[in-house]
Amino acid sequence: RFKGIGDYIVAQNICSQSAFDYVISQIECSDDLNKATSDADLVSESVFESVDIKREVHAKLDQLCPPHTIITTNTSSIMVSEIQDVMSDDRGALFAALHSHLGSVLIDIVGGVRTSQDTVDVLERYVLSLNAVPLILKKENPGYVVNAMLGPVLTTAMLMRQKGEATIEEVDLAWMIQQGVPIGPFGLIDLFGINVIYDSWQKPRSTPNYEENKADVMALVQPYIDRQELGAKSMKGFYQYPQPSYQSEGFVERSMGNSIDKNSSLLCSTLIQNAIQLAANEVASPEVIDGAWKVAMSVSKGPFELLKEQGHEPFLQQLDAQLHEGWFSEELALPIKAYLKSMPA
Repeated sequence: RFKGIGDYIVAQNICSQSAFDYVISQIECSDDLNKATSDADLVSESVFESVDIKREVHAKLDQLCPPHTIITTNTSSIMVSEIQDVMSDDRGALFAALHSHLGSVLIDIVGGVRTSQDTVDVLERYVLSLNAVPLILKKENPGYVVNAMLGPVLTTAMLMRQKGEATIEEVDLAWMIQQGVPIGPFGLIDLFGINVIYDSWQKPRSTPNYEENKADVMALVQPYIDRQELGAKSMKGFYQYPQPSYQSEGFVERSMGNSIDKNSSLLCSTLIQNAIQLAANEVASPEVIDGAWKVAMSVSKGPFELLKEQGHEPFLQQLDAQLHEGWFSEELALPIKAYLKSMPA
């Protein structure tokens, strides 16, 4: 697992191989939780994405850690408020989400209703000491900012494949060209682990078309789960490793005519829609959302910058066409249209 992460961040020029090797050499592993936490100032939990498991672990950490220890969760989808009540009265003020992004210097910081401002301030200084970029959210939100946009993009990519609209390589190629990045949605899913995507869909969501989309996503990923082809960590997933085809010479230079435009349009529309929802729900401002996306994904333009470049009217016309084709629901589109009307074009 460490090697897979190292190969990716070195390839992204986030750090050198020697720097990564040095960091790994400083990590000491232990299966004794009491020993590992006995004199800790900061604890970060990264166990399986299950509310029940995380609550159990944090209840233990609360008992084992010294009174001054700040305890954080690195969850990518579960909210602080779903865990925080297992903490003792004093510890609640010292609990927050501290969420890192694979291959990025962006780190989310989110407090719950009991989290003190002092704790948030300490975590911000800690992130800055790592030469990383802290993103302090105004309020809790499933998926924070970046994952709240990236998750739906990955879903749209999987639906495009399952519905026969595009191949895996066509989807990834469209995204790589549109965003100017070296990896597409299916390459990212392989990197995260297909089982992680599978598990994330087991928790019910309040999003429109959840059950219908879940059925399509499960139909796509279940065969991979059954064969234990989980992505880069198992050397096979949507791509074959260690040399996936999207890394092959000339992959991005391939021309597929109109399919590129249609595929990238649908993926980019998904990104912009979910960025608008974040701003409309006052999770973060458009400027912060753009900045977070650019840092996390190593791209030059954020979703609101892409929207400005495209123009409100062309985007709305595109959205209406995609609604007609059944890609998005009117329930999702209405608040997006309302927000755009309140924005300067």
